[in-house]
Amino acid sequence: MSEAEKVQEITPSEGGEENLAELLDKSNTKPKKYSQGQKIKGKIARISEEWVFVDLGGGKSEGVIARSELEDEQGQIKLAEGDEIEAQFLYLQDGEIVLTTKIGGQAKANKKQLEEAYRSHIPVEGYVVGEIKGGLEVKVSGVRAFCPASHIELRRGANLSKYIGKHLTFHILEYKEGGRNIILTRREILEQEQEKKIAHLKETLQVGQEITGPVRSIQNFGAFVDLGGLDGLIPVSEMSWGRVENPAEVLKVGQQVQAKITSIDWDKQRISLTLKHTQTDPWLTVSQRYQEGAWLQGTVVRLTDFGAFVELEPGVDGLVHISNLNAEQHVKHPKEVVEIGQKVDVRVLKVDEQGRRISLTMEPERINPFHSQDLGFKEGDLLEGTVESVKPYGVFVKLPNGLTGLVPNEEMGTTKGAKHAQMFKVGTPMSVVVLGIDRENEKIRLSRKAALEITEKQNVQEYAPPNGKKGKEEPPLGSLGVILKAKLEEKWGKKI
Repeated sequence: MSEAEKVQEITPSEGGEENLAELLDKSNTKPKKYSQGQKIKGKIARISEEWVFVDLGGGKSEGVIARSELEDEQGQIKLAEGDEIEAQFLYLQDGEIVLTTKIGGQAKANKKQLEEAYRSHIPVEGYVVGEIKGGLEVKVSGVRAFCPASHIELRRGANLSKYIGKHLTFHILEYKEGGRNIILTRREILEQEQEKKIAHLKETLQVGQEITGPVRSIQNFGAFVDLGGLDGLIPVSEMSWGRVENPAEVLKVGQQVQAKITSIDWDKQRISLTLKHTQTDPWLTVSQRYQEGAWLQGTVVRLTDFGAFVELEPGVDGLVHISNLNAEQHVKHPKEVVEIGQKVDVRVLKVDEQGRRISLTMEPERINPFHSQDLGFKEGDLLEGTVESVKPYGVFVKLPNGLTGLVPNEEMGTTKGAKHAQMFKVGTPMSVVVLGIDRENEKIRLSRKAALEITEKQNVQEYAPPNGKKGKEEPPLGSLGVILKAKLEEKWGKKI
């Protein structure tokens, strides 16, 4: 410290109430004895152009720290008068207590002092000379040291070359062979800095808040954003309303992004972010852009057992059910008709904006027969159809005009408990009578029993004697017996 600064310390200021004797008493107070490397806490009393003065106890003991030790890269000091500070005792010089927050910067040191820094866990400042196998070569007060790559950053895989030519603060991890083998580490210093940053983040971050930060790394599952002490993860599903196959196609390392916090777990130190929720959700107005019946072009993006998903725009997919793939033959899987990446023309069947669903079809638009006056048949008509499916409650029959009707079990004309699934296979022809047509609910009720009765009646009439003439008296036969008799006579070619 300069003589001028010493004089200033013992010269009363104008209007001061302390007398010269009291000030001399303070200046003549013998400093307390400290051991080298001992940690000392105090409050900053004053900051000059070269020194920071630290009050070590009631104004009767004071230490000094070189201002340059506390300056950042812009030459600014974040501490102010009255702030608490912790430093290590270096030595006494002309009765002054010289302190340091690290050795190797302004506080030049020899190997003995470096050894004491190792024993007392005093931080040291080192100059990174270059990159060597496994880490960095560092000079601390001209003494060669080595910092392993795993001790340079908290995360592995750092680009070590970016530190060459920079001054960094370390702790001495190992001191061997009289200073010929010095191993350094930055982990504890970085961990302490990170704890302070996390404490600050806890006070400032909350769910729903929008933040801005640079992308630190990109993985297959998402991107990490540096929040200043912790990383936030943007999962790939939260990057865009559209489908993202490769996160690197959406974001770049170093890119500044604005995201929203979706969850915070301080115990696990995990912060989840979303990018897409800072953008407009395309589903909010989807019904305005896609009208039922409209034809569109989209891209097949996913196939399932029950259909194909078609992307209409980024973030909006529609489903073409397997029954609407416009295939002439029965389709077991959509891959038989379409493939991922294929451009297809689709028609909108239904839009469910709230449920975020759009039903599509690749089939041409057909007029609903129930909306026309003539279905091609009416109640009481006898029709020929084919079995479409068999259910516990009845059999569905496909009719000639393409519509499907239901034959309830009680209208099947079979014995109670009959196993219809075994008796009537899909595709089997079946005669039915139209019992009822419900246009409003688009349902058709059929009867096989009634068809059997009509067929039986027709057979009886066909084989009855002409003009009502009576033939030879024959024993009475049931209707089925008459039919059987007629068939046998036809087969044998003679009356029986």
